[in-house]
Amino acid sequence: MNDEQLLRYSRHILLDELGIEGQQQLCQSHALIVGAGGLGSPAAMYLAASGVGHITLVDDDVVDLTNLQRQIAHTTARVGHAKVESAKQSLHALNPEVQVSALAQRLDAAALDILVPTAQVVLDCCDNFETRQAINAACVKHKVPLVSGAAIRMDGQLAVYDSRDPDSPCYACVFAPDTPPPEIRCATMGVLAPLVGVIGSLQALEAVKILSGMKSEFVGKLQMLDARNLAWSEIGVRRQHDCPVCGNHHAT
Repeated sequence: MNDEQLLRYSRHILLDELGIEGQQQLCQSHALIVGAGGLGSPAAMYLAASGVGHITLVDDDVVDLTNLQRQIAHTTARVGHAKVESAKQSLHALNPEVQVSALAQRLDAAALDILVPTAQVVLDCCDNFETRQAINAACVKHKVPLVSGAAIRMDGQLAVYDSRDPDSPCYACVFAPDTPPPEIRCATMGVLAPLVGVIGSLQALEAVKILSGMKSEFVGKLQMLDARNLAWSEIGVRRQHDCPVCGNHHAT
């Protein structure tokens, strides 16, 4: 690390749990973020600030005025621009050392098969059940940790699925692919702006732990936040023997 990097990341280097070795790992790592909206904005900005060397952002949407209430990577001047390009500008303004790949597309299984193996962690910051299932299937197939977040109205969820761990469930163990929930979107239900910041920041926190070699304590746990009274609840989740995604890949 050069002198400028030592200064920029000095507060990380002071941490016993991270140190210079962990920071070097971050600087050499690659994170894939699917979704550059409410969750993806704070997640990407904190990963860039933390020094993650390569961030790939994927989103096929453009910035809309209604996004600006919560999607803090975007600005009024960028309304109508591709979200990934808007977020890329914000990340480079924050940390010009970070390599940002901006993909303005919706991912399918074939694209995920190419992208997921190149990353050391995937952050699911999307709002589409089908895409979430496809991301999970690719992460299980290629044994890449997945940090999943969700937020609607005043409720948030956070979970880490790590298929490198033989005891870890996957997203499909918890949310069966053949039973999609009713489609719920911010456009019709609303969402409290700081809530997505909380969940997205926690996704970045867990991703930094994974990328720097620290252990995530969220594997096998579904964390749920009720922002009305700032109450967290936790559900322990297990690998399902008959899971259509991970059940046939691991002996349990």
